[in-house]
Amino acid sequence: MIAVVYSGSKTAFWKIARDGKTIAECSMPGINPCFNDQKTILQYLNKKATLINHAESIKKIYVFAAGASSDERRDELAETLGMFFRYSKISVKDDLYGAALSACFNSSGIVGILGSGANCAYFDGKKPEKNNYGLGYVFGDEGSANYLGKVILKRFLQKKLPADLLKEFELKYNLDRPQILERIYKKPMAQQFLSSFFDFFLENREHKYLLEIIDHAFELYFQTYLLPTIKLHPGKEIHFVGLVAGNFQDQLRATAKKHGLEITSITKEPIYNLLNYYSN
Repeated sequence: MIAVVYSGSKTAFWKIARDGKTIAECSMPGINPCFNDQKTILQYLNKKATLINHAESIKKIYVFAAGASSDERRDELAETLGMFFRYSKISVKDDLYGAALSACFNSSGIVGILGSGANCAYFDGKKPEKNNYGLGYVFGDEGSANYLGKVILKRFLQKKLPADLLKEFELKYNLDRPQILERIYKKPMAQQFLSSFFDFFLENREHKYLLEIIDHAFELYFQTYLLPTIKLHPGKEIHFVGLVAGNFQDQLRATAKKHGLEITSITKEPIYNLLNYYSN
């Protein structure tokens, strides 16, 4: 029995398989080793009956997690998971590796992540090329759910939202300035708080004002991540992975077209491809 885990900063998706067939699945808050300590991750695991029931039967776990970009972080996360899954051999890599594998399998290509966070890399068929893009939700993540959350909150606080959206936002979240600033600057897991506002974009996805925000966010992403990568690796197929990319495919492809580019594939939830890869 194996388990495959794909975790952004907001959500970790788990799938458990036996003989190539999925037998169980669940999700939990993200297990980013940069933000979640051992105690917190173990608390998440111990709240999931699915994982408790299969913990002793799983022999291999393949984990792809945001924040697992150094040997130290990967070892930390593997050690923590090993305390819960005592009979499992655990492999931990970062989410960029998982995104690349899910989109390209063993072929080369350029892979972009647009999920709770953002990143991009050239994948040579074996591993992603190292880069300096992964600056996190404070300095980076342009185009991601984190970024979109920051934009919508800032415009709400600055009273720049159109009247109809303002009403929808107030009814849905019932937040005021002190509450928002406390969640961002004083409480933990600010990145999860920011990502949660992506739901507002999904629920109002036809609104012109929000589509303009998304178009601008995607253009920033191209300028910051994709175009510099293409310059180093011209002619390679372009793939995208993540919930933001998957839910706004038309806008993403339109941005690519503006730059004379074509996107080969967009994978909304990479865990399905990863499970197929390791099951087979």
